[in-house]
Amino acid sequence: MADASAAAPGLLTMLLPFAVMFVIFYVLVFRPQSKARKEVETMLKNLKKYDDVVTTGGVFGTVVNVKPDTITLRVDENVRIEVERSAITRIVKSAAQGSAPAVAEKRS
Repeated sequence: MADASAAAPGLLTMLLPFAVMFVIFYVLVFRPQSKARKEVETMLKNLKKYDDVVTTGGVFGTVVNVKPDTITLRVDENVRIEVERSAITRIVKSAAQGSAPAVAEKRS
C-alpha cells in the first residue's frame, strides 16, 4: 500500500505545469495584444483635422471632418469619403508635426 500512494503524483505536481504554461501564454499573447488594442484606441480618440491616415482598405487620405462615429477623408481634389473610425489603421503624418496643412505639389 505504501508503494501505491508514494507513486501517485500529488495534485500540486499535476497542476504546476499548467499554471506555468498559462503564465507564459499570458505574457506572450494576452498582454501584448491588450497593449496594442489600447494604443489603437488612443490613436483613434486623438484623430484630428489634417492628419494623414491609412484605412484598412489601403486608402490614403487627409482627415477633414471628425464626427463621433465617422471620419471624412479627402483622398483627392474634390473627392471626399466618409469612413467609420474603426476603419483607420494608422496615422501617416499627424497635423501636430506640420504647422499648416500640406498642399500637394503638381509635378510636370
